[in-house]
Amino acid sequence: MASEFLPPSAVHPPARDFTPVRRLVGQTAFGVGLAFSPQGIAQTPAAAPPPATASVANAGDKPVIVSGTVGDEATRAAIVGRLRELYGAARVVDNLAVAPVLTPPNWSSNVGKLLTPALKDVSGGALDINGTNVSIRGDVSSELKRQELVSNIATSLNPTYVVRNGLRVGAAPQSVLDQTLANRTIEFEPSSATLTGNGRTILDQMIGALRSVGTPKLSLIGHTDASGIPEKNLVLSQARADAVKQYLVSQGIDGTLIRSQGLGAAQPIASNATPEGRARNRRIEFRVEP
Repeated sequence: MASEFLPPSAVHPPARDFTPVRRLVGQTAFGVGLAFSPQGIAQTPAAAPPPATASVANAGDKPVIVSGTVGDEATRAAIVGRLRELYGAARVVDNLAVAPVLTPPNWSSNVGKLLTPALKDVSGGALDINGTNVSIRGDVSSELKRQELVSNIATSLNPTYVVRNGLRVGAAPQSVLDQTLANRTIEFEPSSATLTGNGRTILDQMIGALRSVGTPKLSLIGHTDASGIPEKNLVLSQARADAVKQYLVSQGIDGTLIRSQGLGAAQPIASNATPEGRARNRRIEFRVEP
């Protein structure tokens, strides 16, 4: 991935070098591996402690781990508090230490400007703040998002900060789910909401895809063909959507992120005049929600 730096008209290089002495590291609440690393300078070169070692917790546990060293208790509390606002208190693990270190002017305030909800749009990456040098990398859903995020970072800081853009456009969650399902249908036993073995196999693959994109909010929409009584089809489509949700939850997917809905035969994608068309219409739709 090629590095990209904002032009001098947007940011200017610092007047001196800063020795990193602290670090803040995290992983997003959705398991996508976002890290934050604010760093300052030592009071004197002789007194500078060694750079902290970054660590990221197990992705399966989805914590936001905050570790390293900051200059005072107020800074520690502000950083931890802000991350808890963004990701939820239960997901944030506070491993920050407090020790005598010197930072650039208004460093703590500038770090706070970078801990915004926009960071939750970045997956598989890191935000590093080394004195007045800032770099961000990872995946975002679009080129517009990539440019907007780095532009907002640059304009929120004073001209002494240099911003390096290492973001890249990754596959959108909906695209990943669509490619994984690949026009296949989740199969059930005839006229029931009982999953077949093949249906469970496909759902296992969908679970892997969901986890790979950070387990987004999801609507599961059940559809039937037009055979039979419309009212019964509506009930069956809801029961099948509920069955898929129950299976996902049983495999560790957060049920609070999933909404299930049955639409019966109201939205066919093929003709109900042929067996092949009716088979295509009997489906579960996976729709990523904003």
